[in-house]
Amino acid sequence: MAVLINADRKAIWKKWMEESSSRQETVALNKNELRSVVDAIDVWINANQASFNIAIPEPGRTTLTAKQKASLLMLIVNKRWEVT
Repeated sequence: MAVLINADRKAIWKKWMEESSSRQETVALNKNELRSVVDAIDVWINANQASFNIAIPEPGRTTLTAKQKASLLMLIVNKRWEVT
């Protein structure tokens, strides 16, 4: 899977800013710096997706779909940092 298109990255950037604002969080980045963070995370995910897949033991690696693996990853990341 390729990196996200610009419109998707922009939507994530906008949503994160809205959610952060609604939680009244302080963020010491300007909008351009935050957008660079979104872009860098997307590039990192793209560059490391093969490593992530290889880390999954069989039969899960070949049985689960990419969406199922991503769903599990999201649940684990959310739990580790209690992101809601």
